[in-house]
Amino acid sequence: MAGPGRETRGIVDAPDLFTRVRFRLRDPAPELRPHVEHYWLIDWDLPEPYTSQVVPHPCVHLVFQRTETGSESERAGSAEVYGVVEGLFTQRLEGRGRVCGVKFRAGAFRPFAPHRPVSAWTGRRVPAEEAMVAPESGPLPSARDVLDPSGEDARVAALDAFLLPLLPPPDPQAELARALAERARTDRSLLRVDALARAGDMSVRTLQRLFSGYVGVGPKWVILRHRIHEALQRAETDTEPDWARLAGDLGYSDQAHLVRDFTATVGVPPTAFASR
Repeated sequence: MAGPGRETRGIVDAPDLFTRVRFRLRDPAPELRPHVEHYWLIDWDLPEPYTSQVVPHPCVHLVFQRTETGSESERAGSAEVYGVVEGLFTQRLEGRGRVCGVKFRAGAFRPFAPHRPVSAWTGRRVPAEEAMVAPESGPLPSARDVLDPSGEDARVAALDAFLLPLLPPPDPQAELARALAERARTDRSLLRVDALARAGDMSVRTLQRLFSGYVGVGPKWVILRHRIHEALQRAETDTEPDWARLAGDLGYSDQAHLVRDFTATVGVPPTAFASR
């Protein structure tokens, strides 16, 4: 099948994934868009297991998942918060199943879970009720409320219904963290932490504390991860990537430094990855 018609940067070998699963990206309700980048929906029915890999973004995800051919608890479904994953994220899919995910914008999750810094969830998967504050009207809805509807629009509406009662009051620190994380993603001239700190009119130490509390990883990690995403995209789309030139464009001192970072993150050197 065709891809979802929107950038899916970070998915390793996205075209292969799209031939095996139904993958869609959908927008949340307008009130949620300052906090949520998009919803992602996956359904699969596989004759044999398949392993997907993603080079994660500096984002927290809320993930509703059901494996219909798994254990009783897996068939019932789960709702979990996935903190930022610092390495390569690998997920084995088998049988038949469904995922409905919420990708929070970098820096935007903390107001939904204000009692702990976002770094407390980094590298962890925890039940949603452990991390998120329930609405005043009662407990969080169950995973089944999101996963049961057969129609895609109904599942998107269920995600909206889950999140809208949780909308937090304005948090200036979250707004600042979100703006600086987005700046790190989009401004190609910001290649160093001190430059990002100057863009936020703060010291490097203050920037590091802000990112620990609201993004979950440090600003250096965020800048480096966006470099790897760019390199990964070039490896997948360019016929013959010019790695030396790309290393310079991304702010690396030399090509060898790019190769080391890429290999540490993806597991293979960029030339080997491109040849696949």
